[in-house]
This record gives sequence, structure tokens and C-alpha cells, in this order.
Amino acid sequence: MTDASAKLTGVWHGLYTYANGLSVSFVATLIENGSHVSGSTHEPCGLDELAASTLYATLVGQRQDSVVTFVKTYDGDRPGYLDPIAYDGTLSHDGTEIEGRWTISARHSGKFLMVRSTGKDAAIAREVLERA
Repeated sequence: MTDASAKLTGVWHGLYTYANGLSVSFVATLIENGSHVSGSTHEPCGLDELAASTLYATLVGQRQDSVVTFVKTYDGDRPGYLDPIAYDGTLSHDGTEIEGRWTISARHSGKFLMVRSTGKDAAIAREVLERA
């Protein structure tokens, strides 16, 4: 892994999939500080009555070597989006992907994949975080 890819800090494009095959795309901004990981996500709402809206969530977790774990908590109080979601994943050797499983209180689970954004978006995100 290179120094640039060693930290999780940056913009990641992701997809999480339900057991029935339905997938939802999301964008995550991660900040890694020591072994702590935090950040936020935004994604389209999957419920029919709110399909035109965007959901926002916060992420809090940790990284130990290639193991990345975090809990996603949606903002607000929308029914169907109240339970926190646990993500357990593995960072690829080259530091460009995180792949694993998500679980909502043992009722629902599925797979997820996050791919590190490259190019201008990533450079802008790094610059903003460095100034903060």
C-alpha cells in the first residue's frame, strides 16, 4: 500500500445490496484519525413515498490494519431509517476498495462495496480536510 492509500480519508463511492438483490448507491466521505474513522454518507431514499429525496447519515468506527468497521446512523427520524447499521469490511491490499457485510440488528443484512474516488474529487476533499 502506498502512503496516499494508507489512510481511509477521502471520498468513496459505494453500493450496498439487500438479500433480494436490490442495490442502493451511496457516496461516503471518510476521515481517519489514528485508528478512528468518522464521516458521512448521502444516498437516494429507497422508500417509494420518499423516492425523490436524499438520505444523510453519520459514520463512526475504527480501522485495525485491513479491517474496517463502522456504524451508520441516519439523520432525522424517518420511519424505516431509525436503526443503526453495522458495517464490517476489509480494505483491499492496494487501499482502493472496502468490501464486506452490513447488518441491521440481526433482522436484515447484505453486502457492500466502497471504491476510493480518484482524481479531482479526491484532491479537493484532501485539501479541505487539511485546512480543517
